[in-house]
Amino acid sequence: MMAFDTRSEVVQGMVQTHTFLQYLPTVRALWADSGIQHAYDRRREFQLGESIKYFLDNLDKLGDPDYLPSQQDILLARRPTKGIHEYDFEIKNVPFKMVDVGGQRSERKRWFECFDSVTSILFLVSSSEFDQVLMEDRLTNRLTESLNIFETIVNNRVFSNVSIILFLNKTDLLEEKVQKVSIKDYFPEFEGDPHNLTDVQKFLVDCFRTKRRDQQQKPLYHHFTTAINTENIRLVFRDVKDTILHDNLKQLMLQ
Repeated sequence: MMAFDTRSEVVQGMVQTHTFLQYLPTVRALWADSGIQHAYDRRREFQLGESIKYFLDNLDKLGDPDYLPSQQDILLARRPTKGIHEYDFEIKNVPFKMVDVGGQRSERKRWFECFDSVTSILFLVSSSEFDQVLMEDRLTNRLTESLNIFETIVNNRVFSNVSIILFLNKTDLLEEKVQKVSIKDYFPEFEGDPHNLTDVQKFLVDCFRTKRRDQQQKPLYHHFTTAINTENIRLVFRDVKDTILHDNLKQLMLQ
């Protein structure tokens, strides 16, 4: 009965420490079970979070009564963006306003509420999800959905003078996945080595580039990122900042 009662608390992330510690040995035993491991190997068929393995592999650390989350723990304990969130910050005295919008289908109808006066669009894609389907629609490939959304945005006249920067995220997971899964099974037009990271990344970039009908628009910039690698993100964001400032300064000079 107690296990049943705590399910809603688990979902809401409100489990008390004593409850977690009580069930820790059971969770550890389940995670070590070969059947569970086999099910995890088929995780692309389910809507499993990518951080599950990290936390289950670190149960002993999480079960320490004096446990404090590390920066890595915090970065991996993410939730999907819901709604529209604005963030104001400065980098070397240059003000930025970043608007983060949810990517789920139910969130997209609200996107255009915040597209006034946009100077740059950062389009974030999970590069490792080429073999997965949407949570809302189990018939639609996630990468295909991202390509369709991207096509709609880059060909919208409203954004003809807007810098568009493509982030192909989760490079670490992509590198791991291409060793086991062939992208050609999901995208038959792929012509390179399906187990070569560079070939797969080039294919992904080309997929997005070809969605742009007017090649005379502003250049399409792209970056391969690993969001939980803070040094990688720091370097990438430095380049992005320079790109945004450079493009918008040039636009001002043409006015």
